[in-house]
Amino acid sequence: MRTYTSSFFIVTRFLPIPKRKKVEAIYAAVRYPDEIVDTFDITKEEKISKLNRWSEYYEKALQSSGIIKQLQEGIPPFIVAFAHVVKENDIPHNYYRAFLNAMVLDADQVLYTTMDDLIDSYVYGSAIVVGYFLAYVYGARTPKDFPQALEASKDLGIALQLTNFMRDVSDDRRRSRLYIPLDILQKAGITPDELFFNFPKEKLRVAINSMVDCAEEYYSKAQSRIEVFSRDCQIAIQACIDVYRQLNHRIRTNDDALSVRQSVPLIDKFKVLPKSKYWRLPLAYLFGT
Repeated sequence: MRTYTSSFFIVTRFLPIPKRKKVEAIYAAVRYPDEIVDTFDITKEEKISKLNRWSEYYEKALQSSGIIKQLQEGIPPFIVAFAHVVKENDIPHNYYRAFLNAMVLDADQVLYTTMDDLIDSYVYGSAIVVGYFLAYVYGARTPKDFPQALEASKDLGIALQLTNFMRDVSDDRRRSRLYIPLDILQKAGITPDELFFNFPKEKLRVAINSMVDCAEEYYSKAQSRIEVFSRDCQIAIQACIDVYRQLNHRIRTNDDALSVRQSVPLIDKFKVLPKSKYWRLPLAYLFGT
C-alpha cells in the first residue's frame, strides 16, 4: 500500500491494527484489478480475460472454506485474504462483483452523459462499493447508525473518486478515457474529440472546476456524518477527508494541474493530521506497521 498510495497508507495508520489489516486486504483486492486495466501492457481482450479469471477466483474463494485449502486450490493470496474479510464481516458478495464490472468498463472507452450517469454506471462499482467494504470493517457507533455509516461511505467514495478523476485527467487522456460527463464538457464548450486531440486548457479548467466543486459537496456530506462510525475509526476517516480535500483544493488552484499529476506534499499532510498521533507515522515508515 505504501508504494502505491502514501495518502491512504498514512491515514490507515490511525486505525486499530485488526481493522487496519482488513483494510489492507481490501486494498490489495481492488488494487490488482486496477493495475490490470491501467498498467498491464496487453490488449483489451487480454485485460478482460484476466479480470474474468480474477472474478472466478473470487467466486471459488467464497464457496471454499479454510485458508490453507484455498491456497492449495491455487486461489491467489490477495483473494484468499479478501474473501476471509468478506465472510468475517458479512459483506454482501455482490459489492466486489460490481467493482470488477467497473474495471471491465475501464478496459474499454465509455462515455457518460451526466454526473448521475457517471455515478450510477461507473462510480458505484469503482468507489461506492469500496466505501461499503470499509463501512462493514469500520463498524458504526451503534447498530442503528449503520445505515447512515453506509451513506457516509457512499458520499466519501464519490468524493474521493471525483478527486482522483481530476488528478489523473492527463493520464486518462493518454489512455483514451474520459470521466468528465458530456453535459459538463458541453457547458464548458468542449467536445470529446477536442479534448483528446487539442486539449483546450482554458475550457478544460472550467469543466475540472465543476467536477472539483461537486467533489467538495460530497466531502461536506461525508464530514457531517463522521460521528456515526465506530469511535476507534473516526480519526482515520477524518484524516482521509482532510488529506484528500487538500488534494482537491490543489487541483482547483494549481495552474499546472491539467498537465502534471497533483499530489499533497508530506509536510502538508502532517498539518491536518492529529498531533497526538504523529508518533505512529515514523514507526509505519520504518517497519510498515
